[in-house]
Amino acid sequence: MESNQEKSQPATAIVIMAAGKGTRLKSKRPKVLHEIGGKPLLQHVIAAASKVVAPHDVVVVIGHQADLVRAAVEQTGVRFVEQTEQRGTGHAIQCAAESIAGYENFVVLSGDAPLVQPATIEALLKFHLEQRAAMTLVSADLPDPMNYGRVIRKSAASVEVEAIIEQKCLEPDQLALREINMGMYAFKTAPLLAHLGQLKTENPHGEYYLTDMARLLQTAGERVVAFKSDDFEQLLGVNTIAELAALDASLRGQTARRLMDSGVTIFKPETCVIDTDVEVAADTVIEPFVQLLGQTRIGAEARIRSYTVIENCTLGDNVLVRQSCVLSDSTVGNGASIGPFAHLRPGSEIGESAHVGNFVETKKARLGKGAKASHLTYLGDADVGEGTNIGAGTITCNYDGVNKHQTHIGKNAFVGSDSTLVAPVTVGDGAYIGAGSCITKDVPADALAVGRGRQVIKENWAAERRARRETGNVHS
Repeated sequence: MESNQEKSQPATAIVIMAAGKGTRLKSKRPKVLHEIGGKPLLQHVIAAASKVVAPHDVVVVIGHQADLVRAAVEQTGVRFVEQTEQRGTGHAIQCAAESIAGYENFVVLSGDAPLVQPATIEALLKFHLEQRAAMTLVSADLPDPMNYGRVIRKSAASVEVEAIIEQKCLEPDQLALREINMGMYAFKTAPLLAHLGQLKTENPHGEYYLTDMARLLQTAGERVVAFKSDDFEQLLGVNTIAELAALDASLRGQTARRLMDSGVTIFKPETCVIDTDVEVAADTVIEPFVQLLGQTRIGAEARIRSYTVIENCTLGDNVLVRQSCVLSDSTVGNGASIGPFAHLRPGSEIGESAHVGNFVETKKARLGKGAKASHLTYLGDADVGEGTNIGAGTITCNYDGVNKHQTHIGKNAFVGSDSTLVAPVTVGDGAYIGAGSCITKDVPADALAVGRGRQVIKENWAAERRARRETGNVHS
C-alpha cells in the first residue's frame, strides 16, 4: 500500500486519542507532551500517521490542557477535536464523529504509543479491508499479559473475535491466555456511527469504552476481527516515567543503529543521546557522551569529540568539534574546527576552514573562510571577514543597555589580544588593531589603530615604596 493512500483505496482517516491526563506519570504536563527521542509522544504518532494519510485526514482528540497540546503540534497540519470532558475512549470517538463522518474507514491510534510504525498502520488497514470487517482490533501475545484485557477468538484458527475480557473478569481457564488488545483499531465508519450512541457507562469507571463496540457490532451482525502483531513493543503506551525512559532508550538505540548502518562510527552508542531526526553522513565519528539534538545535520568525515552538545545545527564535511563544546542553532562550514570548550550560540555562522578555539563564545556572529578566533573571545552580533585573526581576549561590545549593535571586521585584518570593539564600529580590510586597544571609531582599510593609555615608567618607584613601608612612612 502506498503512503498517503492509493487513489483506488476508500477514503480513510486516522483518529489519534490524546485527551488524557496521564495521572500515573505524576506530572503537571499533558501525558502526550512528554518526550522521547527529542520529540513529544504525540508528535511521533502524528509523524507515523501522516505517512499513511495526508495530515488533513488526521484528527487529534485533545482534552486535558488542550491549548498546550494544540500549540505543541499544530505545525504538523492535523485537525483537532476537543473532548472537554474525558469520559473514556468511546466518548473520544463520539466527539470526533462529525470529523470522520465523510470517510469510509478510519484507524484509531493512541497518542501515548510513540513507537508505532507506518507499516503497521498500513498492514492493519489492508487486513481490515480484505476482511471486510466493521471493526478490526490489533492484538499481540505478551510474555506477561497481567492487567491487560484478553482477546477471545471464536476458535484458535479464526480471525473473528468472540469477546474482549478484562483481567478481573477472566475465568480460571482463561488466565493463561496471552493475546491482549493493544488499543489500536480500524473501523468501517458507517456501522460504527450507527451504533456509537448505544455505548453505556455500566463499568466501575463510569466511562464509555471503545472496546464495547465489538459486542455492539457483533450483535448487529457485523464482522469483528483481530489482527495480531508480532511486534508488541511498538504498540506499547506510556504510563510511568520508568516506561517513558525505557521507550526513550529503545528509540535512541534504533536511531544509533540506523546511523551506524549508514556508515557512521559511534563509539559507545549507549552513552550518546541522539534524537530521532538527526542526520549524519558516512565516515563521521561520534565519540562517547555526545548529544546530537533536534534537527542537527552533520556532513561526511567529521569528528565530534566527547561531551559535546549540538542542537539544531548544520555542520559540513570534515568538521572537527573538540571536547566539551556547546553548539545551538548555528552552521559550521566544511573543514572548520571548533573548541575545545567553545560555545556557538544561535545565529552563528562559521565559515569554511575557520577556527573557533577554546573558551570562545559567538552569538549571531559570522566568521568568513579561514578566519580565526582561537582563545578566550566573545563575538556577538559580529561579521568577521575571511582570513582575519582575532586575538585572545577580544570582545565585541554589542549591547548598550538598550539595543544590540553590529561590529564589522573586514578581510585579512588583525585584531590584537585583549581588544575591545565598541559597536557599532567597522574595521576595514587588512587593518591592524594594537593589543589592548579600546576601539570606538571606524578603522580604515590597511590602517593601524591603537586605543590605549600611554605607558608611563617611573624609575626606582617600587624600591622607594618598599623603603617607605619599612620605615612606616607609607604616606610620604
